[in-house]
Amino acid sequence: MKKFVVATVMALASLSLVPAPTLRAQDSITIKDPAEFNSYQMATTQSDPKAKAATLESFLTAYPQSVVKKAVLDLLVDTYLGLNDTDHALSAASRLLQVDPNNMKAIYISVGIKKSQCGKTQDPQTCDDGAALAQKGLAIQKDPATSDDDWKKQTSATFPIFHSAIALDDAISKKDFKAAIAEYRTELMLLPPEATTVPGPGLADTLQLAEAYVKPGDGKDLVQAVWFYARAWNYAPAAFKAQIEPKIEYYYKKYHGGLDGLDGIKTQAAATEFPPGAFVIPPAPTPADLAHKAIVETPDLTTLNLGDKEFILAAGSKEDADKLWALLKDKATPVPGIVLEATASVIKVAVTQDAKDAKIPDFIVNMKTPIKDEDIPAVGFEFKIQPAAELDGSYDTYTQIPATATIAQTAQIVLRDGVIVPEKKKAAPVHKPAAGHKAAAAH
Repeated sequence: MKKFVVATVMALASLSLVPAPTLRAQDSITIKDPAEFNSYQMATTQSDPKAKAATLESFLTAYPQSVVKKAVLDLLVDTYLGLNDTDHALSAASRLLQVDPNNMKAIYISVGIKKSQCGKTQDPQTCDDGAALAQKGLAIQKDPATSDDDWKKQTSATFPIFHSAIALDDAISKKDFKAAIAEYRTELMLLPPEATTVPGPGLADTLQLAEAYVKPGDGKDLVQAVWFYARAWNYAPAAFKAQIEPKIEYYYKKYHGGLDGLDGIKTQAAATEFPPGAFVIPPAPTPADLAHKAIVETPDLTTLNLGDKEFILAAGSKEDADKLWALLKDKATPVPGIVLEATASVIKVAVTQDAKDAKIPDFIVNMKTPIKDEDIPAVGFEFKIQPAAELDGSYDTYTQIPATATIAQTAQIVLRDGVIVPEKKKAAPVHKPAAGHKAAAAH
């Protein structure tokens, strides 16, 4: 599904972690060379953004070791962002990091751009580069000259996107969804709750967290996934609700077995960002639960159809399966199904749809007497119930077969005293002569 909100790079330009240079270049620095000063003044006072970017680049080319190089690169980053030129903004930020390796603004801008590129291209190297820069940003220690207040503002603005970039790299490059989940949760906990109720990175990553929870691996958790899908659905723009809702319903139904109760979860998720500690979704009944329900609610188990009997023998607890088997043992039954293998003494049949799809016999019928060669049914022949050709036998033994990658848990049921009852042919109609013909014959 396409992302319904993307943090625009232009938003990064609004972050001012480094003061913009002034004519005197950071107050404490003086440009001694008049030619360099005039060049600097001309570059920084350009009103046209494209002209400003060009003259700033020219200044850096002419004075690569200028005392105001850091300030010029900082201004160049902002200028390129204002032009929505992310490639050149990234280049300027990278050059700024060469001058000032711990420059939080340059790291932030670089991470934001690389994260956007990672999401678009899915290129592992781009994702890794963005994550590495984000890790670097998270490791930066507060400069003693920076006040606690300013440091809090900087980390509040930057740390969430750092965790988001690392999460995206975990999901795309490393396929480590458990690690991605941890990073997304950390990011969302750093954001104010209202940041996940409006289009922006917080809401986008709420959805990404839900997506990570449904991926294979030890991080998979459909209960958490449903919650964060519901949270994203509540606040997504109208055009994207229709894309999110089928996912909520699919995973909720997969876990719970139906859609009852989902509306209540949507209401809860609208009110709070994270699910409460006691939040649970009742799981769907297991096959063993359904088998037990059939045992308890069916007054006469012998009236169950053959498929239901097999289901109980396959999926039921030993107690429930044995209870049914006690009623079936030695009783005769027809075996409607497709022949998978046949000899003179044994016919193997797939009765349930699962068995037919997997081409695995769930009924094995040992014949009472050997079948003549010409009467052995061909593979693919389907026995039905009279008046069609019918295969009958008496229940002898059963074995529960665990589920595999190709078939659900089933039972292999063995019958003895098998017989084939031929298809009943309709008797030809008897045509009686009319009364007038009789009289004519008497003469």
